Amino acid sequence: MTAPCIRAMQPEDRDEVVRLLGSSDPWITLGYTAADWDRIFCPIPAGRDSYVAEFDGRVAGIALIRQKFLLGDYLELLGVAGWARRKGIGGLLVTHIEELVFSRTKNLFACVSDFNTAARAFYTRMGYQEIGPIPNLLTPGSAEIFLRKTLGPTRS
Repeated sequence: MTAPCIRAMQPEDRDEVVRLLGSSDPWITLGYTAADWDRIFCPIPAGRDSYVAEFDGRVAGIALIRQKFLLGDYLELLGVAGWARRKGIGGLLVTHIEELVFSRTKNLFACVSDFNTAARAFYTRMGYQEIGPIPNLLTPGSAEIFLRKTLGPTRS
C-alpha cells in the first residue's frame, strides 16, 4: 500500500474520475448523468484547476477549483471514491486546495447538499462555516448550503 498523493489531473484520469463520480452520492441523488460528466470532463475541465488524489495506483478523489469567485476561490466539486472513504483522502485534498488558495486569496467557498449530512459534518470539521441555503438550486425541494472558510476580511 502506498501513501496517497495529490497531483494535477491528467487526461488519462478522466475515465476513473467519471466512474468515481457516476457511482456515488450526492451526484446520483442529484440526477447527474454520464452526459453531465462527459460535458464537464472533456477530458479535463476547462477554466478550472483540477486535482486528483491517487492512492494505491488508482484515482481515489477529485477536486475542482474555480478561481476568482466572490473575493476568493470556489471549490466547485469534491469527490472521493467509495472504496477510498474514511482513509483521509478528502481531508488531504481539501488541505492541498486550501494551501494553494490561501496563498493567493483570503476566502474559499464551497456548497454542500442539505441532505448530505456526512459531507456537512466533514466541512464543519475542516473549519468551514455554513453561510446559508440556496433552495432549489440543483433539484426541486432540496438546497445547496453555501460554505466559507476564511483568513479574514479582504480589506483591513
